[in-house]
Amino acid sequence: MRLIVRGSIFMVMVVMFYAGNILVGKAINDLPPFTIAFFRILLAFFILLPIAYSSAWKNRHLFWKWKKPFFWMTLSGVTFFNTFIYGSLQFTTATNVAVLETVIPVVTIVLAAYLLKEKLGRRQWIGTALSLTGAVWVVLDGRILALAEINWNPGDIIMVGAIICWSAYSLLVKSYMHLFPPLAALLVMNAVSIIVFLPFVGGEWLLLGVPDISNADAWIGLAYLGIFPSVIALLLFNRAVHLLGASRSSVFLNLLPVFTMAGAAFWLGEAITWRQIAGAVIVMSGVYLTTKVKTETKRI
Repeated sequence: MRLIVRGSIFMVMVVMFYAGNILVGKAINDLPPFTIAFFRILLAFFILLPIAYSSAWKNRHLFWKWKKPFFWMTLSGVTFFNTFIYGSLQFTTATNVAVLETVIPVVTIVLAAYLLKEKLGRRQWIGTALSLTGAVWVVLDGRILALAEINWNPGDIIMVGAIICWSAYSLLVKSYMHLFPPLAALLVMNAVSIIVFLPFVGGEWLLLGVPDISNADAWIGLAYLGIFPSVIALLLFNRAVHLLGASRSSVFLNLLPVFTMAGAAFWLGEAITWRQIAGAVIVMSGVYLTTKVKTETKRI
Protein backbone atom coordinates (compact mmCIF):
# COMPACT_ATOMS: atom_id res chain seq x y z
CA MET A 1 0.00 0.00 0.00
CA ARG A 2 2.82 2.43 0.84
CA LEU A 3 4.39 1.83 -2.57
CA ILE A 4 1.08 2.55 -4.30
CA VAL A 5 0.62 5.77 -2.31
CA ARG A 6 4.17 6.86 -3.07
CA GLY A 7 3.78 6.09 -6.75
CA SER A 8 0.48 7.97 -6.85
CA ILE A 9 2.10 11.03 -5.24
CA PHE A 10 4.89 10.89 -7.82
CA MET A 11 2.36 10.78 -10.69
CA VAL A 12 0.37 13.71 -9.30
CA MET A 13 3.61 15.69 -9.18
CA VAL A 14 4.40 14.64 -12.76
CA VAL A 15 1.03 15.89 -13.99
CA MET A 16 1.49 19.15 -12.07
CA PHE A 17 4.88 19.70 -13.73
CA TYR A 18 3.46 18.92 -17.19
CA ALA A 19 0.57 21.31 -16.57
CA GLY A 20 3.15 23.86 -15.47
CA ASN A 21 4.92 23.39 -18.80
CA ILE A 22 1.79 24.62 -20.56
CA LEU A 23 1.02 27.39 -18.09
CA VAL A 24 4.56 28.77 -18.01
CA GLY A 25 4.80 28.49 -21.79
CA LYS A 26 1.69 30.64 -21.99
CA ALA A 27 2.92 33.09 -19.35
CA ILE A 28 6.20 33.80 -21.19
CA ASN A 29 4.80 33.72 -24.72
CA ASP A 30 6.23 37.18 -25.33
CA LEU A 31 9.26 35.07 -26.25
CA PRO A 32 8.99 33.27 -29.62
CA PRO A 33 8.52 29.47 -29.58
CA PHE A 34 11.93 28.35 -30.87
CA THR A 35 13.64 30.58 -28.33
CA ILE A 36 11.65 29.10 -25.44
CA ALA A 37 12.27 25.53 -26.60
CA PHE A 38 15.99 26.19 -27.19
CA PHE A 39 16.71 27.61 -23.76
CA ARG A 40 14.64 24.89 -22.10
CA ILE A 41 16.72 22.21 -23.81
CA LEU A 42 19.98 24.04 -23.16
CA LEU A 43 19.33 24.24 -19.42
CA ALA A 44 18.21 20.61 -19.23
CA PHE A 45 21.39 19.57 -21.06
CA PHE A 46 23.64 21.26 -18.50
CA ILE A 47 21.65 19.73 -15.63
CA LEU A 48 21.98 16.23 -17.10
CA LEU A 49 25.59 16.57 -18.22
CA PRO A 50 27.29 15.68 -14.90
CA ILE A 51 24.71 12.96 -14.21
CA ALA A 52 24.63 11.13 -17.53
CA TYR A 53 27.86 11.99 -19.37
CA SER A 54 29.79 8.88 -18.35
CA SER A 55 26.91 6.61 -19.34
CA ALA A 56 26.46 8.40 -22.67
CA TRP A 57 30.17 8.14 -23.48
CA LYS A 58 30.35 4.51 -22.42
CA ASN A 59 27.41 3.63 -24.69
CA ARG A 60 28.35 5.93 -27.60
CA HIS A 61 28.56 2.92 -29.94
CA LEU A 62 24.84 2.28 -29.39
CA PHE A 63 23.89 5.81 -30.36
CA TRP A 64 26.00 5.53 -33.51
CA LYS A 65 24.72 2.07 -34.42
CA TRP A 66 21.10 3.15 -34.12
CA LYS A 67 21.66 6.75 -35.22
CA LYS A 68 18.78 6.97 -37.70
CA PRO A 69 15.89 5.89 -35.41
CA PHE A 70 17.52 7.77 -32.53
CA PHE A 71 17.69 10.93 -34.63
CA TRP A 72 14.02 10.69 -35.56
CA MET A 73 13.08 10.02 -31.94
CA THR A 74 15.00 13.15 -30.99
CA LEU A 75 13.36 15.35 -33.62
CA SER A 76 9.83 14.19 -32.87
CA GLY A 77 9.94 13.85 -29.08
CA VAL A 78 12.44 16.44 -27.88
CA THR A 79 13.13 19.00 -30.57
CA PHE A 80 9.78 19.82 -32.12
CA PHE A 81 7.06 18.48 -29.78
CA ASN A 82 7.37 21.27 -27.24
CA THR A 83 8.17 23.80 -29.98
CA PHE A 84 4.73 23.14 -31.45
CA ILE A 85 3.19 23.50 -27.98
CA TYR A 86 4.88 26.85 -27.38
CA GLY A 87 3.92 27.97 -30.89
CA SER A 88 0.32 26.97 -30.25
CA LEU A 89 0.29 28.93 -26.97
CA GLN A 90 1.06 32.10 -28.93
CA PHE A 91 -2.52 31.98 -30.22
CA THR A 92 -4.78 29.69 -28.17
CA THR A 93 -5.51 29.14 -24.48
CA ALA A 94 -3.58 26.91 -22.10
CA THR A 95 -6.80 24.95 -21.52
CA ASN A 96 -7.22 24.13 -25.22
CA VAL A 97 -3.60 23.00 -25.45
CA ALA A 98 -4.00 20.72 -22.41
CA VAL A 99 -7.18 19.12 -23.75
CA LEU A 100 -5.67 18.55 -27.19
CA GLU A 101 -2.46 17.16 -25.68
CA THR A 102 -4.55 14.58 -23.82
CA VAL A 103 -5.67 13.17 -27.19
CA ILE A 104 -2.11 12.03 -27.96
CA PRO A 105 -2.35 8.53 -26.42
CA VAL A 106 -5.45 7.83 -28.48
CA VAL A 107 -3.83 8.97 -31.74
CA THR A 108 -0.76 6.90 -30.90
CA ILE A 109 -2.82 3.76 -30.38
CA VAL A 110 -4.67 4.29 -33.67
CA LEU A 111 -1.38 4.79 -35.54
CA ALA A 112 0.02 1.67 -33.89
CA ALA A 113 -3.00 -0.26 -35.11
CA TYR A 114 -2.50 1.05 -38.64
CA LEU A 115 1.30 0.96 -38.92
CA LEU A 116 2.27 -1.82 -36.52
CA LYS A 117 -0.86 -3.91 -37.13
CA GLU A 118 -1.81 -3.94 -33.46
CA LYS A 119 -5.38 -5.03 -32.88
CA LEU A 120 -7.89 -2.73 -31.21
CA GLY A 121 -10.98 -3.98 -29.43
CA ARG A 122 -14.41 -2.41 -29.55
CA ARG A 123 -13.74 -0.55 -26.29
CA GLN A 124 -10.65 1.10 -27.79
CA TRP A 125 -12.52 2.20 -30.92
CA ILE A 126 -15.32 3.69 -28.80
CA GLY A 127 -12.73 5.50 -26.69
CA THR A 128 -11.01 6.80 -29.81
CA ALA A 129 -14.28 8.16 -31.18
CA LEU A 130 -15.10 9.80 -27.84
CA SER A 131 -11.69 11.45 -27.53
CA LEU A 132 -11.67 12.83 -31.03
CA THR A 133 -15.24 14.09 -30.60
CA GLY A 134 -14.25 15.87 -27.38
CA ALA A 135 -11.18 17.40 -29.03
CA VAL A 136 -13.21 18.68 -31.98
CA TRP A 137 -15.81 20.02 -29.53
CA VAL A 138 -13.13 22.04 -27.70
CA VAL A 139 -11.51 23.36 -30.89
CA LEU A 140 -14.89 24.43 -32.29
CA ASP A 141 -16.04 25.76 -28.91
CA GLY A 142 -19.04 23.46 -28.99
CA ARG A 143 -20.36 24.84 -32.29
CA ILE A 144 -19.97 21.65 -34.30
CA LEU A 145 -23.05 22.44 -36.41
CA ALA A 146 -21.87 25.95 -37.30
CA LEU A 147 -18.59 25.21 -39.08
CA ALA A 148 -19.03 27.97 -41.66
CA GLU A 149 -19.29 30.65 -38.96
CA ILE A 150 -16.19 29.66 -37.00
CA ASN A 151 -13.00 31.69 -37.01
CA TRP A 152 -10.37 28.97 -36.83
CA ASN A 153 -7.72 29.52 -34.17
CA PRO A 154 -4.24 28.91 -35.63
CA GLY A 155 -3.03 27.75 -32.21
CA ASP A 156 -5.40 24.78 -32.23
CA ILE A 157 -4.19 23.87 -35.73
CA ILE A 158 -0.52 24.14 -34.67
CA MET A 159 -1.25 21.65 -31.88
CA VAL A 160 -1.87 19.05 -34.57
CA GLY A 161 1.88 19.19 -35.18
CA ALA A 162 2.54 18.42 -31.51
CA ILE A 163 0.10 15.51 -31.57
CA ILE A 164 1.73 14.02 -34.68
CA CYS A 165 5.24 14.51 -33.26
CA TRP A 166 4.52 12.78 -29.96
CA SER A 167 2.58 9.97 -31.62
CA ALA A 168 5.53 9.31 -33.96
CA TYR A 169 7.91 9.50 -31.01
CA SER A 170 5.80 7.01 -29.07
CA LEU A 171 5.95 4.45 -31.86
CA LEU A 172 9.71 4.87 -32.21
CA VAL A 173 10.18 4.61 -28.44
CA LYS A 174 8.31 1.34 -28.39
CA SER A 175 10.70 -0.13 -30.94
CA TYR A 176 14.04 1.43 -30.02
CA MET A 177 14.24 3.21 -26.65
CA HIS A 178 14.99 0.00 -24.74
CA LEU A 179 18.33 -0.12 -26.54
CA PHE A 180 19.67 2.95 -24.70
CA PRO A 181 20.28 3.90 -21.04
CA PRO A 182 17.43 6.35 -20.26
CA LEU A 183 19.38 9.30 -18.82
CA ALA A 184 22.17 8.93 -21.36
CA ALA A 185 19.58 8.92 -24.14
CA LEU A 186 17.97 12.08 -22.80
CA LEU A 187 21.35 13.82 -22.57
CA VAL A 188 22.27 12.94 -26.17
CA MET A 189 18.78 13.91 -27.37
CA ASN A 190 19.20 17.32 -25.77
CA ALA A 191 22.65 17.72 -27.32
CA VAL A 192 21.35 16.86 -30.79
CA SER A 193 18.36 19.17 -30.32
CA ILE A 194 20.62 22.09 -29.40
CA ILE A 195 22.49 21.66 -32.69
CA VAL A 196 19.24 21.32 -34.68
CA PHE A 197 17.74 24.37 -32.97
CA LEU A 198 20.60 26.74 -33.82
CA PRO A 199 19.55 27.61 -37.41
CA PHE A 200 15.87 27.84 -36.39
CA VAL A 201 16.62 30.16 -33.48
CA GLY A 202 18.94 32.21 -35.69
CA GLY A 203 16.23 32.54 -38.32
CA GLU A 204 13.64 33.42 -35.68
CA TRP A 205 15.86 36.18 -34.28
CA LEU A 206 16.65 37.43 -37.79
CA LEU A 207 12.96 37.73 -38.68
CA LEU A 208 11.53 38.86 -35.33
CA GLY A 209 14.54 40.50 -33.72
CA VAL A 210 16.54 39.28 -30.75
CA PRO A 211 14.05 38.77 -27.88
CA ASP A 212 14.53 40.48 -24.55
CA ILE A 213 15.31 37.76 -22.02
CA SER A 214 16.89 40.09 -19.50
CA ASN A 215 13.84 40.32 -17.23
CA ALA A 216 13.52 38.06 -14.22
CA ASP A 217 10.14 36.59 -15.20
CA ALA A 218 11.54 35.22 -18.46
CA TRP A 219 14.50 33.57 -16.74
CA ILE A 220 12.36 32.14 -13.94
CA GLY A 221 9.99 30.69 -16.52
CA LEU A 222 12.81 29.22 -18.62
CA ALA A 223 14.44 27.80 -15.49
CA TYR A 224 11.18 26.08 -14.55
CA LEU A 225 10.83 24.58 -18.04
CA GLY A 226 14.40 23.34 -18.07
CA ILE A 227 14.33 21.79 -14.60
CA PHE A 228 10.87 20.46 -13.76
CA PRO A 229 9.08 19.13 -16.88
CA SER A 230 12.37 18.36 -18.67
CA VAL A 231 14.26 16.47 -15.95
CA ILE A 232 12.48 16.00 -12.61
CA ALA A 233 9.14 14.95 -14.11
CA LEU A 234 10.87 12.30 -16.19
CA LEU A 235 12.70 10.86 -13.18
CA LEU A 236 9.49 10.83 -11.10
CA PHE A 237 7.55 9.25 -13.96
CA ASN A 238 10.09 6.46 -14.36
CA ARG A 239 9.94 5.77 -10.62
CA ALA A 240 6.13 5.83 -10.60
CA VAL A 241 5.98 3.32 -13.45
CA HIS A 242 8.28 1.05 -11.44
CA LEU A 243 5.97 1.30 -8.41
CA LEU A 244 2.56 1.30 -10.09
CA GLY A 245 3.07 -0.19 -13.53
CA ALA A 246 2.68 1.57 -16.87
CA SER A 247 -1.09 1.14 -17.25
CA ARG A 248 -2.00 2.43 -13.78
CA SER A 249 0.44 5.33 -14.12
CA SER A 250 -1.05 6.38 -17.46
CA VAL A 251 -4.46 6.97 -15.86
CA PHE A 252 -3.02 9.92 -13.91
CA LEU A 253 -2.11 11.71 -17.15
CA ASN A 254 -5.84 12.22 -17.73
CA LEU A 255 -5.69 14.82 -14.96
CA LEU A 256 -3.64 17.14 -17.17
CA PRO A 257 -6.63 19.24 -18.37
CA VAL A 258 -7.95 19.50 -14.79
CA PHE A 259 -4.68 20.84 -13.40
CA THR A 260 -4.16 23.11 -16.40
CA MET A 261 -7.69 24.53 -16.26
CA ALA A 262 -7.28 25.34 -12.57
CA GLY A 263 -3.92 27.01 -13.16
CA ALA A 264 -5.16 28.90 -16.20
CA ALA A 265 -8.11 30.27 -14.25
CA PHE A 266 -6.27 31.28 -11.08
CA TRP A 267 -2.85 32.22 -12.45
CA LEU A 268 -3.39 33.36 -16.04
CA GLY A 269 -6.92 34.70 -15.58
CA GLU A 270 -8.33 32.62 -18.43
CA ALA A 271 -12.10 32.24 -18.52
CA ILE A 272 -13.01 28.55 -18.45
CA THR A 273 -16.23 27.85 -20.36
CA TRP A 274 -18.67 25.01 -19.84
CA ARG A 275 -17.89 23.91 -23.42
CA GLN A 276 -14.22 23.43 -22.52
CA ILE A 277 -15.13 21.51 -19.38
CA ALA A 278 -17.55 19.28 -21.30
CA GLY A 279 -14.99 18.67 -24.04
CA ALA A 280 -12.30 17.81 -21.48
CA VAL A 281 -14.60 15.31 -19.77
CA ILE A 282 -15.39 13.66 -23.11
CA VAL A 283 -11.71 13.50 -24.06
CA MET A 284 -10.63 12.06 -20.70
CA SER A 285 -13.41 9.46 -20.82
CA GLY A 286 -12.29 8.40 -24.27
CA VAL A 287 -8.64 8.27 -23.27
CA TYR A 288 -9.49 6.13 -20.25
CA LEU A 289 -11.34 3.62 -22.41
CA THR A 290 -8.68 3.57 -25.11
CA THR A 291 -5.67 3.25 -22.82
CA LYS A 292 -7.09 0.47 -20.69
CA VAL A 293 -4.78 -1.76 -22.68
CA LYS A 294 -1.13 -1.74 -21.58
CA THR A 295 0.27 1.05 -23.69
CA GLU A 296 2.40 3.90 -22.43
CA THR A 297 5.56 5.80 -23.36
CA LYS A 298 7.94 7.94 -21.38
CA ARG A 299 7.48 11.64 -21.83
CA ILE A 300 10.30 14.05 -22.24
